[in-house]
Amino acid sequence: MARVSFKPGNMLYPLPVVMVSVADKQGNSNIITVAWAGTICTNPPMVSISVRPERHSYHMIEESGEFVINLTTKDLVYATDYCGVKSGRDVNKWEVLGLTPIAGQVVKAPLIEESPVNIECKVTQVEKLGSHHMFMAEVVAVQVNDKYMDEKNSFHLSNANPIVYSHGEYYLLGEKLGKFGYSIQKKTAGKKKQAVKGKKS
Repeated sequence: MARVSFKPGNMLYPLPVVMVSVADKQGNSNIITVAWAGTICTNPPMVSISVRPERHSYHMIEESGEFVINLTTKDLVYATDYCGVKSGRDVNKWEVLGLTPIAGQVVKAPLIEESPVNIECKVTQVEKLGSHHMFMAEVVAVQVNDKYMDEKNSFHLSNANPIVYSHGEYYLLGEKLGKFGYSIQKKTAGKKKQAVKGKKS
């Protein structure tokens, strides 16, 4: 099968699409949609977001050294898109979208109450890469909506209908195909069955 060559570019899809809430030292806040976001370390827990310096939220993150990553859902897809195309210089996104800012545990930037997961972050390093500057940050607190917790105190993000971003479009997550480690669990289970069968024969 033939391959088609594209010029070098960002073709790593799908991606998490998140709403990042920020605030400056004067208490002004904003929400920016970010697709260039990811996990970069487990211990300490760290994440990164990449933002264009000309974005209205950039100076707030630079000034405060903190931000909140709010996960997005099917119910929040309109707000997610709006916060990516409208500037906080022109509109108050909280008011226009009817989103609720709530206080965090550690950072001063507000959390979005309607989001199922709020990840509070403090910037540790900034890499000025080119069109985007990458803010690397330590996760200092996480809050989740308790309606997605079960009786065993397990959290079920899938019940919130999370969305992803792929090449300019938003998608719901699809069918569950397996869970971490299932590929070797099947083999291990098969070996155990064979061992038990061998003992009985």
